[in-house]
Amino acid sequence: MPAVIEVKFFNTFLLKKIPRANIGGSVPEGEVINDGRYPVYPGIPEWGVDGYIWPNSLISPVDDITLKSSWFIEESRIRGGYNNTIVDLGVRAYATQNQEINEKRFNSLIYSGVYNSRTGVNDTNVFSIGDSITKSLDPTNGSIQKIYAEDTNLIIFQENKVSRALIDKDAIYSAEGGGAVTSSNLVIGQIIPYAGQYGISKNPESFAKFGYRKYFTDRNRGVVMRLSKDGMTEISRYGMTDYFRDNLATISEDWKLKKQFFELDVNNIVPSGQSDVTVFLQDDGWPVLGSQLTILNTNSELNFTTYVENINHLGGNKFNLELSRAIIISTPGDYTGSYLSYYIRSKVVGGYDIHNQNYVLSLQPNSNYTGDENYKDINSYATIAFDEDINGWTSFYTYKPTFIDSLKGNYYSFIGNSIYKHYNLQTNTRNYFYEIYNDSLVDFVFNPNPSIVKNFQTISYEGNSGWEVDEFASGFEGVSLNIDITSLTPWVQHRDTTAQILSYESGKYTNKNIQYNAGFARKENLYVANLVNNSEPRYGEVVFGPDNYGGYPTTGIKGFFATVRMSTDQTTEVGGLKELFAASSKFVKS
Repeated sequence: MPAVIEVKFFNTFLLKKIPRANIGGSVPEGEVINDGRYPVYPGIPEWGVDGYIWPNSLISPVDDITLKSSWFIEESRIRGGYNNTIVDLGVRAYATQNQEINEKRFNSLIYSGVYNSRTGVNDTNVFSIGDSITKSLDPTNGSIQKIYAEDTNLIIFQENKVSRALIDKDAIYSAEGGGAVTSSNLVIGQIIPYAGQYGISKNPESFAKFGYRKYFTDRNRGVVMRLSKDGMTEISRYGMTDYFRDNLATISEDWKLKKQFFELDVNNIVPSGQSDVTVFLQDDGWPVLGSQLTILNTNSELNFTTYVENINHLGGNKFNLELSRAIIISTPGDYTGSYLSYYIRSKVVGGYDIHNQNYVLSLQPNSNYTGDENYKDINSYATIAFDEDINGWTSFYTYKPTFIDSLKGNYYSFIGNSIYKHYNLQTNTRNYFYEIYNDSLVDFVFNPNPSIVKNFQTISYEGNSGWEVDEFASGFEGVSLNIDITSLTPWVQHRDTTAQILSYESGKYTNKNIQYNAGFARKENLYVANLVNNSEPRYGEVVFGPDNYGGYPTTGIKGFFATVRMSTDQTTEVGGLKELFAASSKFVKS
């Protein structure tokens, strides 16, 4: 216990040092052992047994007394003078916080001190709790997902609300409801919500801007929004209400495990191992840093595991992966396969295409992944564009970007760590996305005289060579009982369809040195073709000539209307310009 020492100074206090023990004796359990070299203050005595004083540098000579305590005295008055200044804590720069644990305020904003490069003041790491530097929003609207500074306003996107905060100014309202803006010393002024209960959900990656327009999605409400000078508008309702309602519902916040098999050429792996490997993925997936690469062995306990440290995209679904450790396969015959495993999350990637003046939105759900029993993932997606000029959604695209944006009049998309520039018209690279060629597709409807049953006989189009018809089909005629009683589908939907119509170049063939066209024929730069019915004859249907099972095919299809899909071929100037101006069909009343 503490000892009391008489001193002759005014206003003094005692401090107790850590006890030390003699290394020669026994030490009680829980005490600290010290070898005697613990620092002591000169001139301060150390009390031993029966008032025996040991020098500071010596160890107690009494073996059975092992524990002793060191003390020192400090004056509370400077220099020990009478009525001198008392030792005090002095002025505290900041108030203390009673609660020292971290606090997550998902609906609040905070700002630091100023940065002034002219005067050298840099207080960006100073957050003074003595100042009012926080601003909170309504927590019932969810967490803050994104903030965007526009002129002298700060636009704040919560999950279920969009607001704007005034910067360096505040709003004052009169008793009559009129408003006026005045300057203020607050960095973040009054927060004013936009009309409408819309937010950005948890998809801030869908945000894009151009000029005074801002675009984003609200997954919780199944809509795509535009924020402009006239407030917020649902642009998804321009002919795409059902589509976005259904597809945004597939966007999930959960991370799901994805495994993709690939074959590894074990013959190229040297005996000392290989620290990089080239893989071909089976779908549209993209490996990520830290992905686990597993080499399967006939003995599951001997599977080899390494991790991806760097990714080089070689084009298409081909990648070169740099690994954390070299792959070693002692016996190639024991190798049974390999796969990459990583986690994926649904995304709604948005960006502005400054070349076409379109808002581009890519819906990338992971909800089609039903399990890893087959290590497969369908990984479907849809990339679509909105055009302000026609106030509608104009086209689907076949690329699946990680990030998209525009810079200096050019439109770029990213996939993984690779960047691609679109609309490069200097070379024939149209329809090439991420080193893969994709056909252009156009779907349209022929629907003249809607109440008359028609027989569509031909199709023609104006434009460049290189277009073909993949499908020309009538509307569904309703379900009826299948005549084949052994069929697994007792009820079937009936519709007339045609055979594929090849393009002008793809359909060329020669017979006895005479050139014919099995597809489109060109007449004065107009491409025309007959429609050949490719449907099975149905009960009660009148078919001219022998039936389709062994006779002549029927010309044309019957229906109130017809849906048509045309696409570019892979024969005529692949990657070149192929324009389609107009399409028409000759028909007669059925």
